[in-house]
Amino acid sequence: MAAITAVAMVLPLAYLVVRAAGAGVPELWAIVTRPRTLEVILNTLSMGALVVFFSALIAIPLAFLTIRTDLPGRRFWTVVTALPLAIPTYVGSFTLIAAFGPRGSILQLLLAPLGVNRLPSIYGLFGAVVATTLFSYPYLLLSIRAGLQGMDPALEEAARSLGCNQRQTFFRVTLSQLRPAIAAGALLVFLYTIQDFGTPALMQFDTFTRVIFTQYRSSFNRHLAAALSLILVAMVMFFLWLEYRFRQARVAYYTRGSAVNRTPNLIPLGPWKWPALIFCSLIFLVSLVMPIGVTLFWMFRSTLFGGVGYTAYRAVSIWTVAFNSFYAAGLAALVSVLFSLPVAILSVRFPSRLTTLLERCSYVGFGTPGIVAALSLVYFGANYVPFIYQRLPMLVFAYLILFLPLAVGAVRGSLLQVNPSLEEAARSLGRTPWQVMRQVTIPLVRPGIISGTMLIFLTAIKELPATLLLAPIGFRTLATQIWQATAEDAAFADAAQAALLMLGVSSIATLVVLSQELKGNPVKRYDSEIGNG
Repeated sequence: MAAITAVAMVLPLAYLVVRAAGAGVPELWAIVTRPRTLEVILNTLSMGALVVFFSALIAIPLAFLTIRTDLPGRRFWTVVTALPLAIPTYVGSFTLIAAFGPRGSILQLLLAPLGVNRLPSIYGLFGAVVATTLFSYPYLLLSIRAGLQGMDPALEEAARSLGCNQRQTFFRVTLSQLRPAIAAGALLVFLYTIQDFGTPALMQFDTFTRVIFTQYRSSFNRHLAAALSLILVAMVMFFLWLEYRFRQARVAYYTRGSAVNRTPNLIPLGPWKWPALIFCSLIFLVSLVMPIGVTLFWMFRSTLFGGVGYTAYRAVSIWTVAFNSFYAAGLAALVSVLFSLPVAILSVRFPSRLTTLLERCSYVGFGTPGIVAALSLVYFGANYVPFIYQRLPMLVFAYLILFLPLAVGAVRGSLLQVNPSLEEAARSLGRTPWQVMRQVTIPLVRPGIISGTMLIFLTAIKELPATLLLAPIGFRTLATQIWQATAEDAAFADAAQAALLMLGVSSIATLVVLSQELKGNPVKRYDSEIGNG
């Protein structure tokens, strides 16, 4: 199954190679070395690095405050700081422009009586980094939270008993143990940033995705776009190699065992309680309250003035659209988690060059722009598997290609913290490999499985390019409803309605996952079962 998964992941790469080969080596070399390409590479790398940096500045303190301290309202902050994942970046970018744009924005209208006719521009690198950070930092946050929940509190207690203060313990012990979780989350944030199309397009900032999309849209010659896409894939593979080397240090990160049977003592914040609350409140306001508020303003204003094109969407019930989104994203999440298990288990428990290659292949699709992956599947579907072309299985397969690393990274991070001796003990007591995986391994990595499932569901439900190109005819989702209503028909009331419903559905999924996290660690029960034979 892992080999089949790897082959599926490199399918878009095969399409790019075939398309780019038609241009010839001289033309490809000219494309790679021209100044415009180098400028786009610099733009893409700068945006990705800045988004990862600022996401870490947000996610690491939030994760630590909500897991390890006595922060007032910890459960509330746990939920609301993860909810920005439910907001598509193109919707978030729209709201930022509507709220802080140089002209015609809400802020500019409020400041107009003071003589302010134009605000500083939000477009370009600054706006793209702000928008992407605000709605992608939860990828890193959830990864770090899962790592913190799997850590043995005795390690930190031992450091403090040896004379380390709270700050020294955090930097020397806690962050050291969180290296796999931080690396996995940072990689996902970086890949998500460089393959995103909506935010760079709206912020008028040329990254590879915007340039590739423009080339596809403006020309029937696909060779140039394919060549640019190959450069982007090469960048992705390079950073995957760097991440692999980063976590190759021969350190044992697994801590799940009999020592993790108790909840760690919460660290009292004391006078730092108020700065912590201000920090959490600020992130909550700009990443969740502001987009929802601006969206409600759209809906109120469009409804008040009749809403251009508002009745055009009445033929399709919003509940039907919501069900379509839930059904497709749910199938994608289940299928992706199922295929991620063998990849994660092989890479952690049976490390070799082959298993490492299989794991690395799973990340290729996530670094490929959705428009490129969708067009490759249009090509292969129309020419080789027409019986599933423009049917739901093809759409779910596209989601699998694009978002499988979300599950692989989450499951792998949890599996790294499961002591192999637990599985070896089960085998010594007569369990078969399948029984060990079903009764021991899977229950212990349940936090990673749940996190991966939620991440794929939330990401698939707001995926736009692949859904537009591969969804069955008449199969409208919340993502396509929002995009068509805002970008094509100016039906802002319907866009706001779909956006709020998407947030509601995604919020329910987030609450379910977080309720599982708050139930506590299930390791004790499985340790006792193994110990009792």
